[in-house]
Amino acid sequence: MNHDGLLGDLVTAVTKSPKYRTIAPDLIWRIGAVELAKRGNFKAAVKGTKNKLHQVGGAYWDTAVDYPKALTRLQNAADEESRRQTCRDLMRLHASTRERLPILDEFYATILAGLPPIHSVIDVACGLNPLALPWMPLAADATYHVYDIYGDMMAFLQGFFDLMGVNGIAHHQDILSQPPGQPADLALILKTLPCLEQAEKGAAARLLQTIQARHLLISYPVQSLGGRGKGMVENYEAQFWGLVNDQPAAAAGEPAAAADRDWHITRFEFATELAFLATTY
Repeated sequence: MNHDGLLGDLVTAVTKSPKYRTIAPDLIWRIGAVELAKRGNFKAAVKGTKNKLHQVGGAYWDTAVDYPKALTRLQNAADEESRRQTCRDLMRLHASTRERLPILDEFYATILAGLPPIHSVIDVACGLNPLALPWMPLAADATYHVYDIYGDMMAFLQGFFDLMGVNGIAHHQDILSQPPGQPADLALILKTLPCLEQAEKGAAARLLQTIQARHLLISYPVQSLGGRGKGMVENYEAQFWGLVNDQPAAAAGEPAAAADRDWHITRFEFATELAFLATTY
């Protein structure tokens, strides 16, 4: 099989589907190349690429989002409270942020409470999480850089930043091939590492080594998208500590030092999410 000749055709075939049309091309090329190398025929490689893209991102969307309508709703919100409610409503459209809504009032307030003023944030594989900005205790002048593979969503989030008067930039890119390069006070890596591992083994460790942030907020789901939760906290906790050199888990709210890395790590467990705050010294 002439993989080089077929790869462009595969990308074209995949992006004909509305579900994958706005995904960062670099990611489709990366996954498509792997699928072509291991599958026996072109159609199987296209199907395998679509399946992998679904695992990485598509599974978190129940339906297509009307982004112009969503932005109009935000523009028409009469006051801060109605805008916050609109943000909540829109966050329900993505499975990851929908799961966080029951704990949203406490999630950022609890985890970030002890930190010095946060003037810069990078939000990796952000989904609709930037809509939670009204709940984040950030400095008034904070910059907010967001990264995701969906181009239409990034355009919407840029419009959201402009509307809210936030110094934010939305980056449409594949963080596996082009990880965030700028330093920040805080990196948000929320329920992202398992998705990266779905796309490419070892990607989670590489991302943690690449991110240039003083504080890393890393989280995991406590149940699957199908609602199954048995053993997930233990499994993801083991994965996390494996990434930071397999140190014993800290008690809830208590810091622990990670061997061979200059990090202090604090564990938080909420009803719908397991989180770790890793601070570099």
